[in-house]
Amino acid sequence: MSMTMQIEIVSAESTLFTGMAEYVIVPGEMGELGIYPRHTQLLSRLKAGSVRVKLPDTDVEELIYVSGGMLEVQPHVVIVLADTAIRGHDLDEAKALEAKRRAEEAMKNRASAFDYAQAQAELAQAIAQIATIQRLRKLH
Repeated sequence: MSMTMQIEIVSAESTLFTGMAEYVIVPGEMGELGIYPRHTQLLSRLKAGSVRVKLPDTDVEELIYVSGGMLEVQPHVVIVLADTAIRGHDLDEAKALEAKRRAEEAMKNRASAFDYAQAQAELAQAIAQIATIQRLRKLH
């Protein structure tokens, strides 16, 4: 049996994952972070992207899209507090592609710097959702 740690992924709406895992990979603000059991304590902001949870003693990785949030790492527990979180298989590719198109259009037709920044954030989230969907396809 492999070494494991407790993983909790929660958003304001619900708990998306709670259980044991061999590792978790999260989209940290400065790049991806790989967390294994007995990792040093850590707090980090998250950006939009995929959280990948390796389930114990299988080849299965659970994919969960997060729009951002916070990561807390303790030696045997990892908590992801997501702004918004959606299971990978619940993502809608058509909606994500439409959101990407709308954000790109809004960036072209911006009325202010605030509109541009909001469109940029929406574009980053749509691209992260599409990347999660594509990664999920490769796994299956």
